[in-house]
Formats: sequence, C-alpha cells, structure tokens
Amino acid sequence: MATQADLSFGIDVGGSGVKGGIVDLSTGEMTHYRLKIETPHPATPEAVVATIAKIVDQADWDGPVGVTLPCVVTGGVARTAANVDKAWIGTDARALISEALGGRAVAVLNDADAAGLAEDKYGAGKEVEGVVILATFGTGIGSALLNRGVLVPNTEFGHMEVDGMEAEHRAAASIKTKKNLSFEQWAEEVSLVLSRYEALLWPDLFIAGGGISRDSETWIPLLTNRTPVVPATLENTAGIVGAAMAAQIGITP
Repeated sequence: MATQADLSFGIDVGGSGVKGGIVDLSTGEMTHYRLKIETPHPATPEAVVATIAKIVDQADWDGPVGVTLPCVVTGGVARTAANVDKAWIGTDARALISEALGGRAVAVLNDADAAGLAEDKYGAGKEVEGVVILATFGTGIGSALLNRGVLVPNTEFGHMEVDGMEAEHRAAASIKTKKNLSFEQWAEEVSLVLSRYEALLWPDLFIAGGGISRDSETWIPLLTNRTPVVPATLENTAGIVGAAMAAQIGITP
C-alpha cells in the first residue's frame, strides 16, 4: 500500500483536455480515476490556470503539484506555445499556477519531457541504463532526452534539419496522413530521421510515442536505423505521471 510520501499530483495540459490525478510514485500508477476538463478556448494562461485549480480542488489535493505545458519551459517561464494561446509566451507559469493554488510548490515542464521521465522510469525504458530518447509522432515530433534517468530538458529534435527539411515535416504522423503515405513509405522517412538523431547522440533506445504508436507492430519492424525502437507503454497517463515525478523532486527546467 502506498504511503503518503509515495503520493504526488500531476496535471497534463493538452490542446483538447486538461487531465490530472494522484500518482503512486512507488509504482507509477494512478491511485484514482483520471480527472479531465476540456481545455478552455482560447487557452489563455488565466483560463488554463483556473482549470488546473479546479482539477486540484476536485481531487482534494493539498500538496505540491506538477504541471506539463505544450511549451518550452525555462526557469518556470513558458518560451513557446503549441496548441495553447500565444499569450503563454513569456508568462511565468510556475508563479501564476502557484499563486492560484495558494502559494504551494509547483513544478512546470514541457509535456514531452514529462512523458519521457515517466516512460524512462516506469514504462518502455525502465530496464535501460543508458541514453533514452522519447520521440512522439503526432502533428509534429516531440522529444525527450534522458541519460540514466536524468532529463536534458527542452530538446526540440522535431525541428532538426534532415536533408534540407525539418524532421517533423518528414516524419510526423500528420505527414503520413497529409501525403497519404503507406506505412512502408512513412517508415522510410522515420528511419532517416532516427538515423540522424543516433548519429549525433548515440542513444541506447528510442521510445516511440503518439497515437500512431498503437500501430507499432505494423511499422516499427519496417525501420532500418541502428538503435532499437520500442512503443511507449504508459499512453494517456505518461504526462500526468511525469508531472507528478517533477513535483516530488522539484524539477522546473
């Protein structure tokens, strides 16, 4: 049974929903049903923070809180904004959320970074000792880089140039749909992108996330890059679990 010291709280802010819950960090599992409220539109800092406060209140949680944002985050400040209002750029997210939660401790980090933390400790990367790269294939390509469980925050590998084109303009899942590519054609692009990543970083494992990872048995065997690739396993809870981890250890890049 989880002790109070094992419990933490994570919130994952996405373009369609704000999700949160209590996580048992001894197992990486949520202790109750996941709470979810639709992301407000426009998703301004004030509106999203009010939604975060509502979820924390619904859960009757009074401890530190970890929050993911679809933003690059440095020093608690959002530097970019994807799928949320551009007013987030330059906002001290940590201070704003903390104030809304009565001044309690808050950790804020990028959503892909949170998922990477969770997958590395509890999911597809938990048996790997070395360098792990999580790549999420969706509208773009999100990324997280970890070495022996230590996060290197705010990698933007989706924007890396690969043969004159941004990686995500070659190999995002949205490109497969837009260009009506077969899995074979798309896997060729993914292999090219992953090969460039591994030439620079020499990872021990790639973890593939995003909705298309549910079809991993179809396309992962088609990849030709050197490093093993496995599908993410935590799915919809990864962001919440990673945020809860950040809250416990006080990570805010």
